[in-house]
Amino acid sequence: MLKGGAFAAVLTLTAALGTSGAADTADIAAGEKIFSKCKGCHQIGEGAKHRIGPHLNGLFGRKAASHDGFKYSKSLTRLGNSGLEWHADTLDAYIENPRALASGTRMSFRGIKDAQERTQLIAYLRTFSDNPANIPEADPTATGTDHDLDPEILAIVGDPEYGEYLSSECTTCHQTDGGDDGIPSIVFWPEEDFVVAMHAYKNKQRAHPVMQMMAGRLSNDEIAALAAYFATIEE
Repeated sequence: MLKGGAFAAVLTLTAALGTSGAADTADIAAGEKIFSKCKGCHQIGEGAKHRIGPHLNGLFGRKAASHDGFKYSKSLTRLGNSGLEWHADTLDAYIENPRALASGTRMSFRGIKDAQERTQLIAYLRTFSDNPANIPEADPTATGTDHDLDPEILAIVGDPEYGEYLSSECTTCHQTDGGDDGIPSIVFWPEEDFVVAMHAYKNKQRAHPVMQMMAGRLSNDEIAALAAYFATIEE
């Protein structure tokens, strides 16, 4: 059973959200557009896989932090073990402010403050739980699919010990416990996603002068080593 502020927050949510029932078609269409804020980390639909975040098929009624093969934060795992399940009310609380519900979550997302937008997004997410036989093909996300990076670069096997040695410049800003505090988390990223992102900075396809400078100093082998280290780092 949940205790403390997180449980209280769930109990005080508006009853209008409910935990079942048909959603308005317009809400679902609007929610699909809002999902663009999520799809850099999450996939949904046929063939969806875990990336930086877990895939979101079959979300409703599932215990938090219960996907096999995905490493969750200790904070979210504790909530799942305490009985938290994903329904409209709990999702509403989490999407509004992820860290209010799970203070140690690694999800680098500030939340959606607009209640109507949250309702629309939840309506869209529900369609991938209510109608599993009719799940459409997954949309491509910003990670793992829409890049033109040389396959030989992606094939480099990184040395995590060397990555740990190189990581000190990264960890002056990024926290190894997965917290963000305004800086996106980079722990437990799939290695390919990390490599693609770093080369996008290196090639000035991503506009961030500091990251462009940092990535520009690194060789292909060094980027692969950092990817291997942060993908397997222990909390």
